Amino acid sequence: MPHLEVLESEAVHVFREVAGEFERPVLLFSGGKDSIVMLHLALKAFAPAPLPFALLHVDTGHNFPEVLAYRDRTVAGHGLRLHVASVQEAIDTGRVRERPDGTRNPLQTVPLLDAIARHRFDAVFGGARRDEEKARAKERVFSLRDEFGGWDPRRQRPELWDLYNGRHAPGEHVRVFPLSNFTELDVWQYIAREKIELPAIYFAHRREVFARDGMWLAPGAWGGPRDGEDTQ
Repeated sequence: MPHLEVLESEAVHVFREVAGEFERPVLLFSGGKDSIVMLHLALKAFAPAPLPFALLHVDTGHNFPEVLAYRDRTVAGHGLRLHVASVQEAIDTGRVRERPDGTRNPLQTVPLLDAIARHRFDAVFGGARRDEEKARAKERVFSLRDEFGGWDPRRQRPELWDLYNGRHAPGEHVRVFPLSNFTELDVWQYIAREKIELPAIYFAHRREVFARDGMWLAPGAWGGPRDGEDTQ
């Protein structure tokens, strides 16, 4: 099978396994390219049936209007259910504090865990890829989290022959990463092959050449707005 078809097949298998093993899965959707590809694969996995789980957006309050408009248009177009966990609401209620530098990405964890507990989600699809950083390279496809959302590498299960173990105690949940084996290049090539629509903000501004992990990347190589990318 061609490379992208192998990756697509793996991701579809993961979505179907989760639907079969868990009671209340949810898909993290930010309007970033990785979550868009993840949703596209999920829709493929269950077509022509409707998606058997909802979407969850952890809204930092710093999202581009084009991204929010894309999110709402996508939800309406596919008849999806959307939950929104608000960082601003968590700040207003004293659950988290605004950072001096104004960055809100690190503040997403508390509203995310609050939403997981409130809706009793037992599996949470995230768009993390192993090629992004060393910490994520250690993640399994099924990543067990304790009742506090903590990750203990000693409690992770082996994943041989694409067999996944979703067992978890009450209060625990499993983070699931269908794009684990995609690289950033794979994501962009898959978007091109499938002709997946992206928010207009991806193409609206010229981006400068910059260094990332010791590599120089040309304009357009960056994955879009980081504030609002999938929370891990």
